[in-house]
Amino acid sequence: MSPASDRAASSELAANAGTESATTPAANPGAAPAVNRAGAAPAANPAAAPSGRGPGSYGRYVPDVAHNVHSFAEKQGGHVTRRQLHESGMSHRTVARWVAAGQLIPVYRGVYAVGHRSRNPIERAHAALLAGGKRSALAGSSALVVWGVWKRWEGPLEIVVETDRRPSGLIVHHSRTLERQDTTVVQGLRVTSAARTLLDTARRLTEKQLTRAVNNLRLSNLLTLNALVDVIERNPTHRSVTLLRPLLELAQPEPTRSELEDAFLKVLSEHRLPQPQTNVHISGHRVDAYFPEQRLIVELDGWGSHKTRTAFVEDRRRDAEILAETGITTVRFVYDDTLYRGDETAARLRKIIEGQASNEAAK
Repeated sequence: MSPASDRAASSELAANAGTESATTPAANPGAAPAVNRAGAAPAANPAAAPSGRGPGSYGRYVPDVAHNVHSFAEKQGGHVTRRQLHESGMSHRTVARWVAAGQLIPVYRGVYAVGHRSRNPIERAHAALLAGGKRSALAGSSALVVWGVWKRWEGPLEIVVETDRRPSGLIVHHSRTLERQDTTVVQGLRVTSAARTLLDTARRLTEKQLTRAVNNLRLSNLLTLNALVDVIERNPTHRSVTLLRPLLELAQPEPTRSELEDAFLKVLSEHRLPQPQTNVHISGHRVDAYFPEQRLIVELDGWGSHKTRTAFVEDRRRDAEILAETGITTVRFVYDDTLYRGDETAARLRKIIEGQASNEAAK
């Protein structure tokens, strides 16, 4: 909302408000729902406004009440709770008057949109968190979208709560194992951590999706292997543990960068071949897979990045440069070799590895 429209809305709200009595409760500094990365409520409420008292006045001026309401709403996706309205200086009667005038639109029980309904999913998510309470967090599919694993917001929003609160219109999960490190703040929204989100949603994802989610989050520095180990160890009986443990066993210090690399590591595991180091630098070049004992590099050529003549020439020049400087041989497998002919690729690679091992032993 622009400053001009905000002032206009405030004036319109004020016209519907009426003067509050002197018994209106003062603003509560702890009422705002925003939290820091540790999940703790802020010590002070930045939305608190001056009382607006003047000569001969025993309550707040009406414009200050409207200002307080907007101060809360602008930090919460355009939403306020009934409690925050009272803390802004409103009486129950005035809240009812604003609702009747359409300036407060009920969204969930005790949660209102100010002036207009939610215009995007982020605003809707703010409302959901207000309905869930201070310790609630986006979870499930909603958390997958926040973390970038899924691209679209689907169906009712999902939240997790520690209390018995169950607001209608939302998918509500209750958890007694949710700890402080299991929630954080992203885009101003409380959300389950990346590790906790993967634990809660692993069974909704295919194996490829889950593998890619772990590696993409690691590439973006949003997830660490230690965080994933921690959440598994704290929830050993969770059904998703059996899906996440194999990914930890195959995980490399450097995450994979494509589904092609994921598929290659799976082929190696299924055929009991040695696991390489992935995305390491050899002679100044990052390589897809490196087998240090066999002194062998494997490059995986997807069509998207290797279809031009320039890319073809540069790849061969790089292979020759590495061989000349280090004596390390490079073998290349194309997309179809890895994704559709895994058995043949594994058999061919086994012979190459055995031959490299023999050569190294003979030196």
